[in-house]
Amino acid sequence: MHVQSTGNGKKEVTGANVLVAIFGEKDSHAVYYLHQQGVTRLDVVNFIAHGIKKSDPPEPTKAGESAAENEESGEKNEKQSPLEQYTQNLNQLAKDGKIDPLIGRHYEVERVIQILCRRRKNNPLLVGEAGVGKTAIAEGLAWRITQKDVPEILAEAQVYSLDMGALLAGTKYRGDFEQRLKGVLKSLKDKPNGILFIDEIHTLIGAGAASGGTLDASNLLKPALSSGQLKCIGATPFTEYRGIFEKDAALSRRFQKVDVVEPTVQETVDILKGLKSRFEEHHSVKYAVAALQAAAELSAKYINDRHLPDKAIDVIDEAGAAQRILPPSKRKKIITKTEVEEIVAKIARIPPANVSNDDRGKLKTLVRDLKSVVFGQDKALDVLSSAVKMARSGLGKDDKPIGSFLFSGPTGVGKTEAAKQLAYIMGIELIRFDMSEYMERHAVSRLIGAPPGYVGFDQGGLLTEAVTKKPHCVLLLDEIEKAHPDIFNVLLQVMDHGTLTDNNGRKADFRNVIIVMTTNAGAETMNKATIGFTNPREAGDEMADIKRLFTPEFRNRLDATVSFKALDETVILRVVDKFLLQLETQLAEKKVEVTFTDTLRKYLGKKGFDPLMGARPMQRLIQDTIRRALADELLFGRLMDGGRLTVDMKVTTDEKGVETGEVQLDIQPLPKKEGKTKPEPESAETN
Repeated sequence: MHVQSTGNGKKEVTGANVLVAIFGEKDSHAVYYLHQQGVTRLDVVNFIAHGIKKSDPPEPTKAGESAAENEESGEKNEKQSPLEQYTQNLNQLAKDGKIDPLIGRHYEVERVIQILCRRRKNNPLLVGEAGVGKTAIAEGLAWRITQKDVPEILAEAQVYSLDMGALLAGTKYRGDFEQRLKGVLKSLKDKPNGILFIDEIHTLIGAGAASGGTLDASNLLKPALSSGQLKCIGATPFTEYRGIFEKDAALSRRFQKVDVVEPTVQETVDILKGLKSRFEEHHSVKYAVAALQAAAELSAKYINDRHLPDKAIDVIDEAGAAQRILPPSKRKKIITKTEVEEIVAKIARIPPANVSNDDRGKLKTLVRDLKSVVFGQDKALDVLSSAVKMARSGLGKDDKPIGSFLFSGPTGVGKTEAAKQLAYIMGIELIRFDMSEYMERHAVSRLIGAPPGYVGFDQGGLLTEAVTKKPHCVLLLDEIEKAHPDIFNVLLQVMDHGTLTDNNGRKADFRNVIIVMTTNAGAETMNKATIGFTNPREAGDEMADIKRLFTPEFRNRLDATVSFKALDETVILRVVDKFLLQLETQLAEKKVEVTFTDTLRKYLGKKGFDPLMGARPMQRLIQDTIRRALADELLFGRLMDGGRLTVDMKVTTDEKGVETGEVQLDIQPLPKKEGKTKPEPESAETN
């Protein structure tokens, strides 16, 4: 007996090497008894080298092994059927209760049964979007077979689901994959009642093919499919069917297409009623009928990237899981509509239907909070806040955005600031687009994505991607009149139906978005001086210019055109206080306590007021006077370590009556705290 070491650098011979060498003695009693137990030399080598047990799929035989070893491996393969190794028996899973029953889909199941009973090309192909129930139809067919709820010709049928992972696992050499697949097909041909189910059948095209080769798994199936010897059910999404499967005409003609459409909301409710007992048993809860109705309706309405009934089933499943992870004292025994609404709100990232106490407080003080930061525009803020409160109360329109507003008026009167403060007060995101960047016709593709064939067409558009990521937000389209007119046409469907489709076919949901567009159209008309005894111009007089700039269909879809009036002298002092408060907050971070005198406030209000430019000149005046004077003191002067500051304005009038102001800074050190006054002189004495 020749004993060969493992070749891994070890010099001693172990018992494992001896056991492998024993198989070289074909006529010995030891080999006879090992064969009686079903143990081959390959089993021992695999277990020693790789830890692979007898129950694992057999490794392919290597070229250097003898013919006797190939026979031993063949004996093992005969004991383990390829159907047991590479497929799952759906009939057995249905008997064991591991498959949910099929509710509805009577037409699709009858079509599948009818095609399976054909003499030739008896292969149905289930085509539909992901999540509509293609796999459930095949599993439901197996379940109906076990319940004797099929025609007599299929009463003894067995449905086997092909496991592509097991089929590919461990295929090291060319031909291993094909050998396994041929074994599965041969076993099915030997079973006249066997039906092969291949989920995601488009993955067979190209599977197992060598680099540049044409022989793949789909070509191995073609002869058996056309002759009628093999009954095969395939399932594939519509996109892959068009892009991959349909291109192989020889394969697609061997299948009969069965369209699986998305069920209606009422059909989904029936499906949920049929499945709820399984989820009730798993989560130890009960589902109210209203909860199932809400799960179907709300998921269809707000979860747009998936399909019924899959998304509705996920909602009730997660609602049960949410109760299961709570402490026992807080768990609810019955899942109601309220719990389902909370789950849908989390999945869709939208505000819940039931307004929380925190949100109720924000909505109650919304008008007051807006008017405290945007001055002189009470009418415009009332319109804006009423639209938000109406939507949150449930009285708004379901298929439109929360509100679509066009803010018009002169520059610097608070149009953009109102949108920013609305997002800040409500605690939602602000998405701002400067429409001066979209003046060209081709700029539309930046918003909704480039058309197919262009660079970056698969990346989506800036607008659609932003709203998809943040579906509850304030969308600010600043200076909309500067955009190209084609962009107005894109916004029509947003304001009318609350959706926008990008060039990849994905829909962005705008139903929880507040759309605010600002424009300076008509500002020049408002600023023209009136001649004679005509009335002074008021907010709203610019509508003629707005009608000339925007098309009737665009204006007709707006909820309101809100006119912001020019600021007057009564409001300007409040604007001064707001800007000075911002400066005071910045100085407080530098440990500077500041006081502004009334003389300074009145001077800024008089010099910074410009009825044509709004509040922006005030900001520039404060920057040129106060901030510039404080910069050196903060960096190099007496305010490096903080201090008390009083800012005054010395006003002088020249011979022509022109007033000029000079900023005066009175800087005092901060008072020392009592706890720190004692140790400082002690340290000075010791030094």
